[in-house]
Amino acid sequence: MRIPMFQVDAFAGRLFSGNPAAICSLENWLPAETMQAIAAENNLAETAFFAPEGTGYRLRWFTPTIEMDLCGHATLASAYVLMNCLDGADVRSVAFETASGTLTVTREGDLYSLDFPSRPPERCEVHPRLIDALGTAPLEILAARDYMVVYRTEDEVRSLQPNLQALASMDRFAVIVTAPGNDYDFVSRFFAPAHGVPEDPVTGSAHCTLIPYWSRRLGKTELRAYQASRRGGEVFCELRGDRVRISGKGVLYLQGFIDVPA
Repeated sequence: MRIPMFQVDAFAGRLFSGNPAAICSLENWLPAETMQAIAAENNLAETAFFAPEGTGYRLRWFTPTIEMDLCGHATLASAYVLMNCLDGADVRSVAFETASGTLTVTREGDLYSLDFPSRPPERCEVHPRLIDALGTAPLEILAARDYMVVYRTEDEVRSLQPNLQALASMDRFAVIVTAPGNDYDFVSRFFAPAHGVPEDPVTGSAHCTLIPYWSRRLGKTELRAYQASRRGGEVFCELRGDRVRISGKGVLYLQGFIDVPA
């Protein structure tokens, strides 16, 4: 079976930045174990699969080791493929049915905006080895799906060299670290080593938690953010009640086909 596949750098204004995602366009669903094997073969933070459903599409996301409940950069990349490579330049909006409900992506110029659920962080019990694993004591630790560890400065976030083996034993899906930015409202990094993603370049779903926190702390609903990974990526953010708007650009890296057993 031959399947069209694309690779898009999401939250990227230029090639070789942002977060690369592999996108597979399906006519009918593959077995979950086949999709997981493709994601492991690609060895990117996420491989996404979409297929027609109703008036839109069903979308699923896989890391190299597990299926995800929510992923931002691969959603942006999927919309990029549909709007630029498949359905054509006249498409301005696409709706995806997902494990996290209906997610809509709209395009204005070269900016793609994701309508995602807000996941505000709350006070939590902290794994006793979390701070040791990070190597630097933070200002505070909160959590939603992931730990959100808040530092005082951008320099602290950028200079962290966490023990990834220790982080892989944490009791949350992943660890977000964040601080006020020098040129942005806030910066962040994201670590999920237990799920095949040692450090994610730019993480849309993390901003479901970062946006409500920084909106409340800074007293504004529109923010500019930067994920300070090696590749890096700019994220435009807005809090909209119990939803968040996460926006960024995309760049096509490759397109072709993969062959898998029928």
